[in-house]
Amino acid sequence: MKARPASAVAKSRASGASGASDAAEQALSAERALIEAAQRERSRFAELYENNFERVYAYVARRVRDRAGGDREEAQDLTAEVFHLALKNLARFEWRGVPFAAWLFRIAYNEIADRSKRLKQRHAHERENSLLFQESADRLEAAAGVEDAERQARLFKLVERLPRDQSRVIAMRFAEDKSIREIAAALGRTEGSVKQLQFRGLQNLRVRLGDTNG
Repeated sequence: MKARPASAVAKSRASGASGASDAAEQALSAERALIEAAQRERSRFAELYENNFERVYAYVARRVRDRAGGDREEAQDLTAEVFHLALKNLARFEWRGVPFAAWLFRIAYNEIADRSKRLKQRHAHERENSLLFQESADRLEAAAGVEDAERQARLFKLVERLPRDQSRVIAMRFAEDKSIREIAAALGRTEGSVKQLQFRGLQNLRVRLGDTNG
């Protein structure tokens, strides 16, 4: 087989590179047009979602998997939140000549970081509340000098005297061992509202225990 001249090979490569560049530019141009259409008509966002879902999900799942405790359900929730935020802020998106996915990745990165921070705060808050509840139980036991069963009975009598919403949350959280999410779903409240009721209930319980001991 006769070798092709070096100049022909170089020309062929240059042509291939030029073709790839043209294709990339056309893809970016088409994506820009789609983004602008979605900014005018929100229903067009569905196409952006379809075009970018797999790569965003893969990005999120990889980072969730690398963090202890991350799972598939969390990755799905985060991915859904990324597209929710993207749609919400689409009107402010400015085209900068890079794929739309780059903007989505930045949203995902920030959301993952924020969720990690919230999880750490929630775990710390739950540990604090557990210690507070245990301290309350220990104080009642020391003051009354009774067996564990009687101590628990007296403690939950005090719980029953708390305001109704606080009492329900404390009982479900510590007697029924339900999570904040489960309690929120059962009571039709937000998780933040349940946490506040739990905190206020434990604080009120501590005061009542102080009154009892006094």
